[in-house]
Amino acid sequence: MDEALRAVEATLFASEEPMTPEALSGHLGGMEISTVRQALATLADHYDQRGICLVERGKRWHFETASDLAHLLRREREQVRRLSRAATEVLAIIAYHEPVSRAEIESIRGVQTAKGTLDVLMEAGWIKMAGRREVPGRPVIYATMPEFLDHFGLSTRRDLPGIDELKAAGLLDPVDDAFEEAIDNAGSDESDGENANDADDDTGNADEAIPTSEQASLGHD
Repeated sequence: MDEALRAVEATLFASEEPMTPEALSGHLGGMEISTVRQALATLADHYDQRGICLVERGKRWHFETASDLAHLLRREREQVRRLSRAATEVLAIIAYHEPVSRAEIESIRGVQTAKGTLDVLMEAGWIKMAGRREVPGRPVIYATMPEFLDHFGLSTRRDLPGIDELKAAGLLDPVDDAFEEAIDNAGSDESDGENANDADDDTGNADEAIPTSEQASLGHD
């Protein structure tokens, strides 16, 4: 391998950015452009079947991992983001009342629900759009996903804690009257739950739909 070839190879290997033949020539003390181009072509052939390749992108050259080996270098990392209070409340309401519309969620919470809150829960894989309510305006209704059950260690929605359990665990503040009423109502609707679950089957299988994903305890509205 001649010196020009080695010089071009070493320069590209150490460079933080792709380089044009002209930039290489200038860096190498005015090496002939034709010599640089010949070296690039030779190196590209040499690395063609190796773990790294010399490629040209937009008239600039750089080394990169061979495309068929990229998966070996990919690393996935979980990023834990905690649910905001609003997202926690919305998730609980959907779990106890599904399928439920955004207007119904807001009625229970007593405040407006930002679209971002629902997006965060859908991103986590805990809730889904489960169809539309057959009323004027046909609002979208939401239900939980199986990942919700997995994440919270529940076998079915029937394993959701009751109001007394939540209070005993310190998870329900005394001021959470609307939420307490929501859970009480959910309990009183239990006899209707079977019918509701049947209806859920038409729109999204809410009985199976309690999301549980370890991937993220997500973020903000």
